[in-house]
Amino acid sequence: MEKIYKTMQGTGVINIVIGSVIITVGLAAGVMAIVSGAFLLKRKSDITF
Repeated sequence: MEKIYKTMQGTGVINIVIGSVIITVGLAAGVMAIVSGAFLLKRKSDITF
């Protein structure tokens, strides 16, 4: 039984790490999208089609 509990503990730790990485990447992507959108809005008068 102890082996099962150690396996479950390892799985829980891995899930927490993966979740933290996903949150960090999501926040970074969101910030980059906001910055690039603000840059486009700032220079919209320079854009011609």
